[in-house]
Amino acid sequence: MADQAQDLAVAEELGHQLIRLLTMVGRAKAQFSQATGDGIERAAYALLAHLVKEGPKRITALADAVHSDTSTVSRQTSSLVAHGLVERKADPVDGRACLLVATEEGRGTFDRARAERTRHIASVLAEWPAGERRTLVMLLDRLNTDFENYHPVGEPR
Repeated sequence: MADQAQDLAVAEELGHQLIRLLTMVGRAKAQFSQATGDGIERAAYALLAHLVKEGPKRITALADAVHSDTSTVSRQTSSLVAHGLVERKADPVDGRACLLVATEEGRGTFDRARAERTRHIASVLAEWPAGERRTLVMLLDRLNTDFENYHPVGEPR
């Protein structure tokens, strides 16, 4: 029983630290939106990133990949299309369907945003020993994977 209490105490502290992290991420998102001033939602940049890194996708596949609903992804990709960052192309396998494809401008926008994010993260971690930085990346990858694969009892997968 003591082990379970300790596990819950650690989970409680992790929850607190995740809330702190999400608050800081929220602040960074707001700063990012102010800095770009292009009227594109930050969430839409995540879709652009996925299309740049993973290649063309149907809207349903993109929604599944980012764990979102199709209507939200449709609205956000419409904004990306309107800004010339993404284009719709006929699916070569099924001409009735369309694929979302990052444009050259979209890839450039993604590359600039990624470089800026990377510089900020590097600055935050500049005083950390290299081994701790690698450990952080490894543990965050593991935590993200476990969250992605976690399905509470009774919830659909």
